[in-house]
Amino acid sequence: MTLIKPAALKQKTNNNMKKLILTISILTVMSRSMYAQNVRFVRSGIITYQKTVNMYAIIQRSITNDNEALFKPAFETYKQQHPQFKELESTLMFNDNKTIFTPVGNTTSVTSFFNDPQISMQNNIVYSDLTTKQQISKRKVFDDTYLLRDSLKNIKWKFTDEVRDIAGYPCHRANGLILDSVYVVAFYTDKIPISGGPESFNGLPGMILQVVIPHENVSWIAIKVEDVSLPTNSVVPPTGGAVINFKELTDKLRDVYKGNTKSGLADLKAFLL
Repeated sequence: MTLIKPAALKQKTNNNMKKLILTISILTVMSRSMYAQNVRFVRSGIITYQKTVNMYAIIQRSITNDNEALFKPAFETYKQQHPQFKELESTLMFNDNKTIFTPVGNTTSVTSFFNDPQISMQNNIVYSDLTTKQQISKRKVFDDTYLLRDSLKNIKWKFTDEVRDIAGYPCHRANGLILDSVYVVAFYTDKIPISGGPESFNGLPGMILQVVIPHENVSWIAIKVEDVSLPTNSVVPPTGGAVINFKELTDKLRDVYKGNTKSGLADLKAFLL
C-alpha cells in the first residue's frame, strides 16, 4: 500500500476545494443568467388603483374653537351615517411610454352637513407623455372644465431602503415634495420600467404603485395590474375644455381663495395635485 504524504494530501484537498468553488461559481453565474433571461418587464398594460380618503380625520381638522359648538354635533351625526374611509377607483393605461389616468364611476358628493373636500374627489383625467415630458389633463374646477397643458410635474424624490410587495410586484420607497411643501410617500417597481403613476405623480425609475399624502389623509394603491399588450396609439390625451397652463390655473385658483381660509388652502392644494 502506497502512503500519501501529509503535504501531498493537503495539496490534493486544496485542489479539490478549488475545483468545487469554481464549479459553484460557474453554476451561480449560469443560474443568474437564466433568471435574468426569464425576468419579464411589463411595458404595456392596465393598472387599477383604489383611492382611500380618511374623511373623519379631514373633518376633525376643520373643527376649531370658533365653530365646535355647531360642528362637533354635526360630526357625531356624520360618523353615525357614513364610513370613516371613502374609496374610489381609477385606471391607468400605459403603452409606448405614455400613460392615461382615468377615474372610474362618479364622484358625487355625499349628502351631509359637511361638503366633501376636493381631496376626496377624482375630477381629473391625466395624460402623460414620458418621452417628451409633457402632460395634458382634463380638470373639472367647480363648474368649469379646463384642458391643462404643461410639462410633467417636478417632484423632488429621495430614495430609501424600504421595500414592500404591492399587487404582486416588489416596490421601493421614495419620499417626495410637491407644491413646495406637500410631503409624499411613494412605492415604485422597476419591473414596470415606466416612470409614471396615478394622477400626475411621476419621476421615479419605475411605475408608482402606491402614493400616500400623510398630512392630507389620502392614498392611492394598485389593487390589480394587468399585463396586456395594448394597441398602438391606444393611449391618447383627453379633449375638451378651456386650454390653460399650470401657472394660469394656479393664478385663477389663488384669486378665488385669496381669503386664505384653512379649508380654502386645502382645496387649492387638492386642485393643483
